[in-house]
Amino acid sequence: MATLPLGDYHTHTPLCMHAEGTPEEYVQSAIAKGLKEYGIADHAPAMPEPFDDWRMLYSQLPDYYQWIERAKIEAAGKIAIREGMECDWVVGCEDWIDQLRSERDWDYLIGSVHYLADKWDFDNPVWLGRWAETDVEEVWGMYWKTYEQMVRSQLFDICGHADLIKKFGYRPEGDLRRYYGPVVQALVDTKSTIEINTAGWHKPCAEQYPEHGFLQMCAEAGVGLIISSDAHAPGEVARDFDRAVEVAKGAGFTHSILFEKGQRTPISLP
Repeated sequence: MATLPLGDYHTHTPLCMHAEGTPEEYVQSAIAKGLKEYGIADHAPAMPEPFDDWRMLYSQLPDYYQWIERAKIEAAGKIAIREGMECDWVVGCEDWIDQLRSERDWDYLIGSVHYLADKWDFDNPVWLGRWAETDVEEVWGMYWKTYEQMVRSQLFDICGHADLIKKFGYRPEGDLRRYYGPVVQALVDTKSTIEINTAGWHKPCAEQYPEHGFLQMCAEAGVGLIISSDAHAPGEVARDFDRAVEVAKGAGFTHSILFEKGQRTPISLP
């Protein structure tokens, strides 16, 4: 694989209970892929606990910090290690996110919507059967309104996998820009950053998150961009980044962003 002087900031650890690998293996994979930076952003604790069965507990944060420190030791100056978490946006979470922000001097926090108002984690295969009984138009409307609320909260440095709602291939008919427009405007108003998340190519939707139309709208509006793998195993670090770079360029992006302690540095796409 060609050298990819980018950061992969959306990667996980076994603490989320659905990932595998050691810090050392992730670091070596990132180095082998030619990345400039490797960021760790596992699923953050959520309250009340136990919230679900796919995230670390609050009591495990010291274990998470130890995982990060092991990654830094393995990196030994060969690659920059960035620290973050992927935090879920749910109703009334603002104070909790503020507390998580204060726990450590994070390089970034990723905000994601995995839950709708009735605590349906719609991307969980356990509930796949529910989709067959669902009004897709209604659920999409609910999702994108929730996503806009998350963006406008300004609690997060990066807004994760924007159209995750399509994971199982359920989409409304017609021009989907009717859902995207308010969110793109929120991204502009808050100077937020989105990600191209390559994991979508390996899900039933068989498409990166988010799709081309949303990306094109963001590029035209000047929204910032990163490229992420959402890796849950060392071999998935920077997966499909070559392809994602071409998708980004095709949508009109010319730069990606690097994060350090919340500060953003634009870099040209390779």
